[in-house]
Amino acid sequence: MKQLKEILYKVAIEAILGTTEGLVSEIAFDSRKVVEDALFVAISGTQIDGHQFIDKAIGLGAKYIICERLPEKIQQEVVYIHVKDTKEALGLIAANFYDNPSEELNLIGITGTNGKTTVATLLYELFESENQPSGLISTGL
Repeated sequence: MKQLKEILYKVAIEAILGTTEGLVSEIAFDSRKVVEDALFVAISGTQIDGHQFIDKAIGLGAKYIICERLPEKIQQEVVYIHVKDTKEALGLIAANFYDNPSEELNLIGITGTNGKTTVATLLYELFESENQPSGLISTGL
């Protein structure tokens, strides 16, 4: 569990209805995966708008809602955080909630016309041979 105010660090907030002093148990952007004391992020998708599921998320135990549009029916026991872009907010919130795991990664990017897959594969094999945890992402494999 993390304090709501801690996981909102760097999030561009338009308005808050409620207090940021509560504890968040989980983060969900799928209302079916909401648990008690969760933070639900209402994402506007291309086919489905997560704002339609705010009431369902609250019914399943969400105490905190991140949204681009405040719902017409405001529930007093729920904290609503209005942001301009819920997708951007979700990335920052997840990073804060999980203690910024990407800060532990060392990344190598390879650019050029020819040989990118070969160089990436050679580097991957080199790091693995030295018992360095490695991953390889390439479109050429």
